[in-house]
Amino acid sequence: MDSKSPFIFLTFFFVGSLVALALHIYFFSPISPQILHVPPSSLVKSFDTHLQEVTKLGEGLVKDPEDVCVDKHGILYTASRDGWIKRLHKNGSLEDWKWVNSSSLLGMTSIASGGLVICDTEEGLLKVDEDGITTLLSQFNGSKLWFADDVTEGKDGSLYFSIASTKFGLHNWYLDLLEAKPHGQLLKYNPQTNETTLLLDNLFFANGVALSADERYLLVCETFKFRCLKYWLQGELKGKTEVFIEDLPGGPDNINLAPDGSFWIALLQLTCKGMEFVHTSKIAKHLLATFPRMMNIVQGQHQRATVIKVSEDGKVLKRFDDPEGKVISFVTSAVEYDGNLYLGSLHANFVGKLPIDH
Repeated sequence: MDSKSPFIFLTFFFVGSLVALALHIYFFSPISPQILHVPPSSLVKSFDTHLQEVTKLGEGLVKDPEDVCVDKHGILYTASRDGWIKRLHKNGSLEDWKWVNSSSLLGMTSIASGGLVICDTEEGLLKVDEDGITTLLSQFNGSKLWFADDVTEGKDGSLYFSIASTKFGLHNWYLDLLEAKPHGQLLKYNPQTNETTLLLDNLFFANGVALSADERYLLVCETFKFRCLKYWLQGELKGKTEVFIEDLPGGPDNINLAPDGSFWIALLQLTCKGMEFVHTSKIAKHLLATFPRMMNIVQGQHQRATVIKVSEDGKVLKRFDDPEGKVISFVTSAVEYDGNLYLGSLHANFVGKLPIDH
């Protein structure tokens, strides 16, 4: 046998394998990606450590509480991945309040009539109160309501809520990040008339929503654009949209109105340090989308926690961090009540509590 034959065989085998892999990725990739701009501010290391001082409420009794809210009686609510709506009373006791039998509960808000409205990414908008669980909205324009993310109530009872993605779901949301195209929506639901209105379309992973104190405008977070938009509900600019804050040092998740009229925003580190190049390479995006286990190498949400307080005119007033995720990471919501900040996280078995005035 020719001494070159093994070398030739290995060469053809290697090249053939690469071609086969490339064809597999090309034909079976679930995304059609575009380049994502990652702001330089998100790459700067923070040296603040205030979030390492959190008190762990209900430790071991909740699982990945994505959002928290407080009702008019000062009772704190959160949804656990085990399907329970938990509530924390002022005396510190934690109660298994209502069983929803869902692991896909995200944003929630307390409502004036009593109880909560919760976003279930698979079922739509749910109302939960002492009488039980009711599905408020499960369809829009003849299609199933998919990936409802966050919700807030206006003084007239209207519900404003976000759809993170109309293409991907909660359990493969990272594909929306890799594709980097606008599949999100902002909607309004009127419980009195049962009418649903599309306010904004083509949003880059529409996430947290919050009304201003006077309800003249509504804010919605675009996680993969590292910005929040302002949608005017009243006045001469009614129906218009403008940027509220941009180039954030992390992808904005939930946003909540503070008692002084400012806003608290939870920020996510979407990508591990040194892996940012993934968002500038369509080949890398296709590769990760086709072999999703590789996303564990890229995702950075578990490495840090950041929350910021932003004024009504879009200026950062405060910033709290756990820069290495030593105590808490993947913080997804921050709610201010009675001098404390209550924190939800998709990587915790507790609700964080932090005194605001240090």
